[in-house]
Amino acid sequence: MTPTADLPDTPQPRSGPLAIAPYVGGKASVGGVNRVVKLSSNENPYGASPAATDAFRAAGDTLALYPDGGAAALREAIGEAEGLDPARIVCGAGSDEILSLLCLAYAGPGDTVMHSAHGFLMYRLSALAAGAEPISIPETDLTADIDAMIAAADARTKIVFLANPNNPTGTMIPERDIRRLRHGLPPHTLLVLDAAYAEYVEDPDYDAGARLVAEREDTVMTRTFSKIHGLAALRLGWAYGPAPVIDVLNRVRGPFNVSAPALAAGTQAIADDAFIARARDGNARERARVAEVLEEMGFPVVPSHGNFVLAHFGEDGPRAAAEADAFLQKRGVLIRRMEGYGLPAYLRISIGTPEENGLLLAALRDFVA
Repeated sequence: MTPTADLPDTPQPRSGPLAIAPYVGGKASVGGVNRVVKLSSNENPYGASPAATDAFRAAGDTLALYPDGGAAALREAIGEAEGLDPARIVCGAGSDEILSLLCLAYAGPGDTVMHSAHGFLMYRLSALAAGAEPISIPETDLTADIDAMIAAADARTKIVFLANPNNPTGTMIPERDIRRLRHGLPPHTLLVLDAAYAEYVEDPDYDAGARLVAEREDTVMTRTFSKIHGLAALRLGWAYGPAPVIDVLNRVRGPFNVSAPALAAGTQAIADDAFIARARDGNARERARVAEVLEEMGFPVVPSHGNFVLAHFGEDGPRAAAEADAFLQKRGVLIRRMEGYGLPAYLRISIGTPEENGLLLAALRDFVA
């Protein structure tokens, strides 16, 4: 083939992926420290359901076989636990995969994907990877501004992502405002309710989104097994949506996108009500204790509905937050800096076990002293 003068001489990616700064997870280790208390990734400090762990181990006997591409048993278990139609559920390699597939299927060059200013970073990255333009909408008091989102939506807006509760702020939008958002968006816009932390919410005005999804053809709810179910290592998530959207997701996902061990563990985890209750209750008690002590130390905490708190480090916040993080690392306590979310004066602290939280608070007392 004859070279063409105006074509590059090497393969070139689209511009969207080049605009992505790779996602950086919470720090997991620090040199020179014997014991590490990891409070940086919003993981379940109580581990996973023993039944899920047993199912994972048993799956080791069938590693030579492909998994069930339709995740039938897991979808049935989710439907039983959540009171949903399994036919309207799709499973993925973490809810992150489902967010990416939604962008791939519903947005592209010339389209916009909307999210709140301090929403989950994967919304922006997934939009860019699909060639769409991510649009960040300013928040009010670190909470998604529903009216601003409605006002910003236009003919180019193909997806609106809303984390509820939100990570990293922990703030929550009541169901009535979610419905107001949906009714205010254009009918061609897909509303995606990311309810990764739904199981931790105690507010009676909250709904993860299933009721709204059941009523409409333009709304999707995503969930994860990485938080309260303690299966972060297996990368397992799911979505509940209108039949046409689920059909599209099944067309664009990989034929065996969820591993057999993940399917087996998830099927047991979703049914272990006792474990879920223990994890939820333990988180609620410790979240309240950690927030109270942080406030007493002079670090205001954003009211949280997740398994973490976001603490502000004062007038000189960015410097103080960096210094606190460095101090805690030397003590083997790992938390999450928030520069990537545009919140340099804050630190996000996952809620650990009572012992882990005690070590965190003792280290912070020494930092203040």
